[in-house]
Amino acid sequence: MSPEPIEDRKRVLRANARGLRPERLEMAASAAQRRLLELPELSLAETVMLYAGALYEVATDTLVATLRARGVRLLFPRVEGPALRLFVANDLEELTPGYRGIREPASDGPAVPPGEVDLFVVPGLLFDRAGRRLGRGGGHYDRLLGRAREDAVRAGLCYAQRVVRELPAAPWDVPVHVVVTETEVIRPTRAEEGS
Repeated sequence: MSPEPIEDRKRVLRANARGLRPERLEMAASAAQRRLLELPELSLAETVMLYAGALYEVATDTLVATLRARGVRLLFPRVEGPALRLFVANDLEELTPGYRGIREPASDGPAVPPGEVDLFVVPGLLFDRAGRRLGRGGGHYDRLLGRAREDAVRAGLCYAQRVVRELPAAPWDVPVHVVVTETEVIRPTRAEEGS
């Protein structure tokens, strides 16, 4: 399938996803974060990349507080042109509005290479049961995850109503290893990841 029909399908899905509004947003976000904190992969991680939740995304405040208390080094992405660069931040309060109004770290300190990240927590407008994600269309996370270590874990965090049966995928799309929602943890099989 050529990239144009895939990108057209993604545009339609993005438009439809923006209409989804989870009920009891705060409770669902809290439950999803608790499930993610229970992942065995997270207990082994020394460096974790998080995001500052924007509209349609699960908040990460509980993750930040809990992981910081565990002594985990926290990184947050900053959009710089077509790339995401990672910077240390210990609290969401250290982040300021940046690209598309999304909170991100200042670029004062040195950027941390993606190869130092043990576990990436990424948002998405939608995820499917094979671990594919639909973002906002900039390709920033796909480029970042494509530079991660082979053994680094890629975890998607979203609301249950944002998990769909199947999403279109382009060759450059990077799937996640696990999708965590307020109701379940989805671990795609290798066969699903390749489909």
